[in-house]
Amino acid sequence: MSFLKHLWGDLEVQITILTLYCSASFSEIFSYTAYRQLSQMFLSIIFFHSSEYILALAVHGKSNVNLKSLLISPSYLAAMFFSLLEYLIEIVLFPGMKEYWWISNLGLVMVIVGEIIRKAAIITAGYSFTHLIRTNREENHRLITHGIYRFIRHPAYCGFFIWSVGTQIMLCNPISTIGFAIVVWRFFAQRIPYEEYFLRQFFGSSYDEYARGVPSGVPFVK
Repeated sequence: MSFLKHLWGDLEVQITILTLYCSASFSEIFSYTAYRQLSQMFLSIIFFHSSEYILALAVHGKSNVNLKSLLISPSYLAAMFFSLLEYLIEIVLFPGMKEYWWISNLGLVMVIVGEIIRKAAIITAGYSFTHLIRTNREENHRLITHGIYRFIRHPAYCGFFIWSVGTQIMLCNPISTIGFAIVVWRFFAQRIPYEEYFLRQFFGSSYDEYARGVPSGVPFVK
């Protein structure tokens, strides 16, 4: 009987500790820090994708735009899910990691700057900008070298790179920050040479001359 009483006492203590831990965990998840950082993250994502779709409609017309213009793929969703999972785990186990507001604010600035650069690229290029690489030149396709294209050869890619990494710095997610930087960089490091193969076919020496004098906008990609 005393054994059962002792066992029950231990069980009560463990349940109490678990309850307190869960309460603390929920308080971290629903804290001001989490509310602000996650709100900024979701608003950034919503604005980015909705504005991409709206601009595509405005430039190319409804008949030439589909849901692919939202730029949401299974791999993109998986990456965002992982980043959210990392955030929730870290804010519960290591809440102090998320309190470096100068880091989080730096990420927010990167998100805004990346968004501005990318949208400036889309608006400046107009009809010449598409989400899919053109393999055949169309009549209205022109080589854009003015505006933001005077300084960056692929400003839309540059903007997305800054934006995507910025979202993770904004959340103070160290693992996802590194992961996003590597994955997005590799994607553009492969995409840019492929795209420029066709641009050189379309515009010949004009593009060669332009490319020699203007950087790609993606680090370490010529």
